[in-house]
Parts: sequence; structure tokens; C-alpha cells
Amino acid sequence: MIEISVLPDGSALKSFGGDTLNTAVYLSRLGLPVEYVTALGQDPYSTEMLDAWKSEAVGIELVSRRADRVPGLYMINTDDAGERSFHYWRDQAPAREVFDGDEGAKLADTLAGFDGLYFSGITLSILSDQGRSNLRRAALAVRAAGGHVIFDGNFRPRGWPDRQCAREIFESFLPTLSLALPTLDDEQDLRQDPALDAHLVADLYLTAGVDEVVVKQGPKGALFATRGTGATSETRGLVPVAQEIKPVDTTAAGDSFNAGYIKARLDGRDPVAAASQGHRLAAAVIGVRGAIIPQSAMPIKSAMPVRFATAGKTPA
Repeated sequence: MIEISVLPDGSALKSFGGDTLNTAVYLSRLGLPVEYVTALGQDPYSTEMLDAWKSEAVGIELVSRRADRVPGLYMINTDDAGERSFHYWRDQAPAREVFDGDEGAKLADTLAGFDGLYFSGITLSILSDQGRSNLRRAALAVRAAGGHVIFDGNFRPRGWPDRQCAREIFESFLPTLSLALPTLDDEQDLRQDPALDAHLVADLYLTAGVDEVVVKQGPKGALFATRGTGATSETRGLVPVAQEIKPVDTTAAGDSFNAGYIKARLDGRDPVAAASQGHRLAAAVIGVRGAIIPQSAMPIKSAMPVRFATAGKTPA
């Protein structure tokens, strides 16, 4: 989406953001070849977005462009503690139709051949029923072929008719997932249960057939849990944040954690090392204003050739 950040002096900064896009950029910076999947307009802002993504080595071959349409827009206000509030204008964003019709079905067929697929709760919230069906078909195919299907719940109430609808759609996708990266606050909100803890959230995902779950808890760290198979028993543990950090801007904290965790796991590292890498990257991100930090501020560099796709949202 087009991102407008309101600065402390009241001026505004234009950039481009979105939850899956943020993760795609950080995965690319960590050396993972990524194709981003969305639809844009043919306006100057859409062209600027594509140029920005290309500069980050994020693939754009699967980005379609629609005449007479423009991308969504959102504004971010940040308080003194670095916490954000959002206002969205995205009802006519072409990303909503990316998996619709014959072209959407063909796109799903293409994604079925990828090694990995990443999407979020916001992805699911903007798609039509047909779009979600096509995305789910692609996810099932990737997982059946031994690939990675990864989901960040990222529940935003404004994107859904009601919480019941959101829960039902989330639950329909859980059997397609190999890795889930929910956030505890979001899960409590989605299920309207403030007493829900990270272990219970992990249990919900594992019981639904997800192989591995990481429940993000902000400064309290992240709880990982893996489902036992055969003679292998379930494992779980809490990985704390290494040091307390006063955030400048918490935008993309979870998105960057996800990228660090995913890349480390694909590199063969265990969940503790992966969560530690996720925390390290997120700590760098929240220390700088904006979702995408300068390249010079990246604390991690690595490389690994895997064909991966982040799907569904440009931004909404």
C-alpha cells in the first residue's frame, strides 16, 4: 500500500508498506529469492512501488496491473512509546482481486510449483471467497509436495465483517500450514479471550495439524512449539528477547521477526536459534522509524537459493 507516516513535527513521509511486503523485503535482504504476488494499478504510485521492490531484489513477475485502479493507502500515527494507530483507504485496491477469475486460478496453479508460500490474516481478509479458495488450493499443493506454507495470523478487526467470520476462515486454512507465526495479542482479540496464553494458542494450531508454531509476545519473547511425529515427541520452549529496547516505531516488528525466523529455519537452524535471529532483526527494525530500515542497519546477512512466494497483499 501507499504508506503515509505522520512525523513528530506534524509533517508526513510517503513510502510503501504492507505486512507481507515487509516480510518479503527482509527475506530478500537475508538472501532468499522471493516473488511477491499482488495486483497494482497503472498509476505513477504503482510504478514507484515496482521500482522500489526491484531495488530490493523482490521479484515482480507475478504482479499484475489493472487499468483505472489505484493501490490502497494507509496513514500511521506513532505515539511516544512507539506504538502505532492506522487509518486505511483500500476498498478499491486491485490486490483484492488477484486470485479471482481465470487469471486467479492460473496464478494459483503457478504458486503450487513453489518451494514455499507465505500469507497473512490480512491477505485472507481482502480476498473474495473465490480468491481464498484458489489460494487455499495452492497452499495445499505446496504442502503436499513437501514445501513450506507459512502464515502470520495478523488479525485486524476492521478487515472482517465480524470475528466469527474471521475465525472460520482462519480455521479453514490451518490444515494447509506447515508453520504458523501468530501474535498473542491478536489471538486474544480474535477469540475474545484475554486469558488465552501462548501455550493455549500453540495447542490450537498444533491440534489443527500445523507442524510448527511460534507465538510472538512482543518484549516477553516468543514461544515455539513443534508437533511430534512418529517416535519424535513434541518440543516447545520460550525464547526471550535478548535485551530490553525502547522502541522508536514498532511498525513491522512482527513482520521482520517472521523473516528472521523463517530464514534461519530454512538454513537448518533449530527453533531457539531461529527465534533469536528473529528477535535480533526485529530489535533493529523497531529502533528506526518506518517499516523498512536502511540496508546499513541490517544486523544479519546470509544467502540460500530457495524459490519462495509471498502472496495476497500489497497492500491491501
